[in-house]
Amino acid sequence: MRITRTLSLALLALGLAAGPAAADSSPSASPTDDAKAPTTAGTSFRTATEIEQGVTATASGSAGDYLYWSFPADAGQRPTVKATVKLPDTHAAQSWQIDVYDGLRRRQACQYGAQTRTAQPGSPSVELACTLRTVRAWTEPWDDAPLPGTYYVRLTVVGLKTADLGLPVSAEMSVESKDIGGAAAVDGSLSEALVPGIAVTSKKDESDDSDGSAKSAVLSSIEPDDGWSSNWWSDRWVWTAVGGMLAALAGIGGYALTRGNGRPRNLPPGV
Repeated sequence: MRITRTLSLALLALGLAAGPAAADSSPSASPTDDAKAPTTAGTSFRTATEIEQGVTATASGSAGDYLYWSFPADAGQRPTVKATVKLPDTHAAQSWQIDVYDGLRRRQACQYGAQTRTAQPGSPSVELACTLRTVRAWTEPWDDAPLPGTYYVRLTVVGLKTADLGLPVSAEMSVESKDIGGAAAVDGSLSEALVPGIAVTSKKDESDDSDGSAKSAVLSSIEPDDGWSSNWWSDRWVWTAVGGMLAALAGIGGYALTRGNGRPRNLPPGV
């Protein structure tokens, strides 16, 4: 009876802890329908068009242009960037490529996905994809691991023939993330997310200018819907607590099995 009760308590604790972990591993929720999808793209890092995750942005341009977008990515997310380029009816072979840069403008490698693809002559479109590594809350200065903040996407054609230069093209860009949760947690966090203008605004906050004449130079206004989650908490703490509880219950169960039924009946008094 005691063993059954002990196992029941262990299973109940495990089930309660599995709820938050399962929720953390689910894909990010899509934004509301009233979110505006941009219809233009920037031509440099400074003019990159801001897009929210889950929104499909569109843009028109010419073959040979550099098209830039930016999006927010928080700790524990694994972003996947997808792009579709629609080409004119007549064109030569074209190789299109997407590159993703973090808030420090370091080029981030793709874990998997067709980052560069070649559209054969006459192909109506070409599709590209790049899945980044999981964004970490903190990393060593020498490491190039992705960190929370603004990410930039550059779409361009490489090895373009002169005859196709300037041909009209249109592009669709979207970003979706999978929430990895505590499996990617690290013991540390950034004081601020890596977004454009954060150094200037931090300096303004520390200044003693009381007349409010200091100008804000924030170049990025996008962030996750629930704000930046750069802190010490993750669901890894839940699993650590559950592991401690199971170890304690296992110790209690082992003691209950091995302690016996007390004093043997066949022993004479006083022994």
